[in-house]
Amino acid sequence: MQVTLLKSKLHMASVTSVRPDYSGSLSIDQTLMEAAGFLHHEKILVGNIANGERFETYCIPAKHGSGEIGLNGAAAHKGKPGDLLVIMTFINLNPEEAAVWEPRLVVVSNNNQTFNLVTTPNS
Repeated sequence: MQVTLLKSKLHMASVTSVRPDYSGSLSIDQTLMEAAGFLHHEKILVGNIANGERFETYCIPAKHGSGEIGLNGAAAHKGKPGDLLVIMTFINLNPEEAAVWEPRLVVVSNNNQTFNLVTTPNS
């Protein structure tokens, strides 16, 4: 048996751009992706704190240190610049692994330029 748990989360990331003509995805400053442990093209669940929208897409890296959080393609209709997002990834674990699992939680601030790693990740 496997259970699905939170793998990692970027909390309070601020949308910097919307590009409805782009082919899709959420572009994330590569520095933030690395802090959260997100992989290029990894499936993500996004919650928009401003309007309550929730949607799934995948993440792509934006330039290191750019602070970019870009809603692309259909996702561009789910928010606007300045909206705060919670961006999550998940992991499947067996019950023994799940019993000791701790997700990586990253709180973002200062227009996506600073972050605080809240928990120490397992891996």
